[in-house]
Amino acid sequence: MIRDITLGQYFPGTSPIHKIDARAKIIMTLLLIIAVFVASSGFAFALLFVVSAVIFLMSGISAKTLAKGLKPIVFILIFTTLFQIFFTRTGTLLLEWWIIKIYSNGIIFAIKMFIRILVLITTTSVLLSYTTSPIVMTDGIEGLMTPLSKIGVPVHDFALVMSIALRFIPTLLEETEKIMSAQKARGTEFSTGSLMKRARALLAVFVPLLASAVRHAFELADAMICRGYRGGKGRTKLNKMKFRFSDFIWLILAGGVLAGVIYLNTVPIDPLNMIFV
Repeated sequence: MIRDITLGQYFPGTSPIHKIDARAKIIMTLLLIIAVFVASSGFAFALLFVVSAVIFLMSGISAKTLAKGLKPIVFILIFTTLFQIFFTRTGTLLLEWWIIKIYSNGIIFAIKMFIRILVLITTTSVLLSYTTSPIVMTDGIEGLMTPLSKIGVPVHDFALVMSIALRFIPTLLEETEKIMSAQKARGTEFSTGSLMKRARALLAVFVPLLASAVRHAFELADAMICRGYRGGKGRTKLNKMKFRFSDFIWLILAGGVLAGVIYLNTVPIDPLNMIFV
């Protein structure tokens, strides 16, 4: 399971999604997140699903990679779907057996929640992680927050912290897997026994993992000091970020998706209601 977590991993490529400016990607992600939470109509969710599928296909990321990234949230998807189906008590009664009652709104809410989580994870992973390196993401965050530096906000330091956090997610996951393998070789069981026994077994992982994280932090700090790092003031960049015409087109398209979702919410006809009601 640990090796299946792809959060923070970057997959180099030359796809149209890889070439989008990092600042545009961040703004696009925010617009799409707003659209996901604003959506309420079946047509709006269909639009979001199609948009996320197009972004994924254009990114060149393999379906296997995306499936590995979604594997850790399968339980959340199943739990939220079943929760909506069995605990929603509004709409038309479709099935009744013993204490189980399934209503039309339960199925409709389950489908919408499933699409909402799937689109949210897919778009954010593809735009911000899989197709954008941590260094470029740092430059993008710093570029968008530059106006805040006028009022004393340490923009560069904040962007650096974000970059380091993203960079060390795969490293800490790899460390966790090594520690768990070492503990299993010593006879530790993580999937059997009582809840208290499993908690004690995990404690044997968290303590060395914390020590490893602290060691990495000190090593990184020493390396930055030895290289003369003194913060963002006066520093230059090897690759300067520049908005292109295509980046503006992508922003317009993302804004159009949000506008389309808001408009589709006002359409009186909902295909999901037509099917299940």
